[in-house]
Formats: sequence, C-alpha cells, structure tokens
Amino acid sequence: MAHASALCAVRAISGPLDACAGAAYVDCMSDFDCIIVGAGAAGIAAGRALARAGKSFVLLEARQRSGGRAHTTLAAGMALDMGCGWLHSADRNLLVGLAQESGFAIDRQTPPWQKTADARGFDADAQRAYRAEQGRFFARVETEAKKGVDRPVSELLDPDARWTPLVEAMSTYVNGTETDRLSLLDFAAYEDTEINYRLPEGYGALVSRLGADLPVRHGCLVRLIDHGARPMRVETNLGVLRARAVIVTVPTSALANGSLRFRPALPARVEAAAMLPLGIADKLFLALDDAEEFAIDSRLYGAIDTSATANYHVRPFGRPVIEAYFGGQFARELESGGMAAFADFAIGQLVGVLGADFARRVRPIACSAWASDPLALGSYSHALPGHAGARAILGAPQGEGLFFAGEAVSPHVFSTAHGAWETGEEAASAALAVLK
Repeated sequence: MAHASALCAVRAISGPLDACAGAAYVDCMSDFDCIIVGAGAAGIAAGRALARAGKSFVLLEARQRSGGRAHTTLAAGMALDMGCGWLHSADRNLLVGLAQESGFAIDRQTPPWQKTADARGFDADAQRAYRAEQGRFFARVETEAKKGVDRPVSELLDPDARWTPLVEAMSTYVNGTETDRLSLLDFAAYEDTEINYRLPEGYGALVSRLGADLPVRHGCLVRLIDHGARPMRVETNLGVLRARAVIVTVPTSALANGSLRFRPALPARVEAAAMLPLGIADKLFLALDDAEEFAIDSRLYGAIDTSATANYHVRPFGRPVIEAYFGGQFARELESGGMAAFADFAIGQLVGVLGADFARRVRPIACSAWASDPLALGSYSHALPGHAGARAILGAPQGEGLFFAGEAVSPHVFSTAHGAWETGEEAASAALAVLK
C-alpha cells in the first residue's frame, strides 16, 4: 500500500474490537471500506451499523473525545449535560432502548416546562395567560404552514400581545435563534410526541458509551475529501486515508466555513449548509444550598417581559443544583464574558425573584459556550427563512459513495441526538449498498 504508514499514525482504539460484531480491521492500514468523519451521535450510529456488517472502517474525530455536541461533564460530583439533555419523543426515540440495554437509569418525570412554574415572579393566572398566547401562536404556525409558503416565523407573532417577548425567548431555547431567522416551514416540520425522558448519568455519557468499542482516532482533523478519486482520498492532519465510501457527519458550520473541503467542490451542498446555521443554546449550572425549599424538577422564570432572559430548572433529578438555559443572540453575547457573565446575569435575575439573600446560596460550577467552540460554532441547526428545503439538499447522497448525516439532515427530528442517530444509520445502510 502506498500509504501503509498512514494509519499507524492515525489509528487509536477506544475499546476492544471484539464487541464490534466482527468488524474487519487491520493494523497500519490506510485503505478501508468506509471512513466516517466525526464521532458524534450520527458517526457512532453509522460505525455500529458498519461493525455489525463486518466492514473495515474508522471514525476520524477532531476532538479529544467522542460524542460531539452530546457531552457530559462532571462537576461537584454530578454528571451534567452541557449539550443535549432530553430524550425527546421518548416513546419513539430508539436511544431509549439503547440506554436500557447499556444499563442507564432513565428518569421519566414530567419535564418542568410541562408543569406550572414556581409562582414567585410569575403568578398562576399570568402563567395561564402566557400558555394561552403560546397556544395561539402555535395554532397560527400550523395554519400558515399548511399554505406551503415559507417566511420568517416572526411574522406570526402578535406584536401587541403581552406575552410575545416570552414566546420569543422560548424560541431561543427551542431553536437556538430568534424567530426572524427561523423558517416557518422548517419549524412546522419538526415532529415531537411531547414525551421527554432524561438520563441521570448523562445523555452525552450514553452516546460516548455506545461508541466505546468502535475504532476512533481522536485529534484527527479532516481537511479535504477527494470524492473524485477511486478509492476516495481523505486528507487529515495526520495523514491520507482511502475508502470506497465516506460518511460525513460534521456540523453545518464546518461545511459552510470551508474548514472541511471537497474535490471536486460541492457549492450547492455548501450553500445548503450555510442556510442551516447552528443556533445557540447554552447552559449554566449553579450549585444550590438549602435546596429543599424548592420542589424537585421545578421551574423559575427570570423575567417575563423581555426575550433577553434565562429560564431556570431547579433541582433536576432532585440534585442541589439549578440548570439555567440561555439562547439565541443573548447567549452569544454572554459567551464573550465567559462563565462569570452567565453567572452574574443569572444570579441577578434570581435575586430579583427570590430576594437579596439568595445570592449567598448559589455558586457557578459549569457552563457551556457552544458558539465559542471552534469545532461546533453553535448548538443545533435551524433553517433560515426561505430555505426549508436545505436539509434535503444537504443530506442527498453525492455520486457513488459519499454520504452526509447528522441532525441537520433529519427532515423531522433535526436539532436532536436521536435525529442525528437515525441519519447515521441511514447513511450506513446506503454505504453498505454501495460496498456490496
């Protein structure tokens, strides 16, 4: 082999290969049946499918860990999800079954956003009025989407309604962006059964565990995929590899900004990625003293008259912690000041609701900053107005053997780990058809 030394530099195994159901793998090889770019949920799902089929493959991951935007960290003795944290549509989410098979405990408690929040700062009558306005907003979205004409979701907000700023804030948590940058048809295409579970050990920990027995090389940044060559050539910071099939699972940001390039160029696909930017959804975790004052899995609102506000999940899993959510441009601005900026804002809001003495009961222990993460540059994708079809363009196979997967190409469960997982399995199935 002309590049027989390439994988000697690139190869690393994060677990025993015996569990890979007989995946073919040879030391110091540079030619594979398939190369997977990215070891997040989509890449791991694809790898497990290729392993079951007995194909030779490798996952190339630029980070020093697997999981991508599914990431669990430990702080103050607790497993904290810095990225995805909820098993959405849990009654049909296949990761629920994989979690059970992997021995993960599952928390099935009703999520805080489906319950009446703590009345301090937001009384029960006001909450009912807000939910009614939110319901009218979603009804308008559904009605207008049926007309098939794409436009900004912001056009469906009632500018005179009292609760419009809070509905806008909700969009930043759910979509990672404000409604003026959100495609109506894409937003309406999302499917959710409204059944949501959580994993005390962490969603990121599950995704990482599911990929533990796959051949992954961390710290391997893919720069160019030459899909015109046969076999295709994958150029990395650690050498050149070749494969008959390649599955690309990187975030849309890596395609749009050119950090991953293609030969021949794929301008239509790169443009589609640019029309699917990653919104921002950040979290701050505050350790909480005397937590028993609050109900388990309760919720506090910071402000109810502005979209530049955080939302607070109190005592998740019964732990002495507050999980604060920030989204959209507001989160992006706070990231420039690091965890201190998030903490100052959150504690200031909580003091405004709970009194000055509350400041002594909380301290920051962890914070995400997805917009500042150079390998993500955001949290999850949304389609810009007028570009609801970008997901189909991005996810279409390219010629003989180049495939794309990830949450951004999922037509109905984008922005979720299980959406990414499903597309990874679909890409692997398509690759296996080529490999036959």
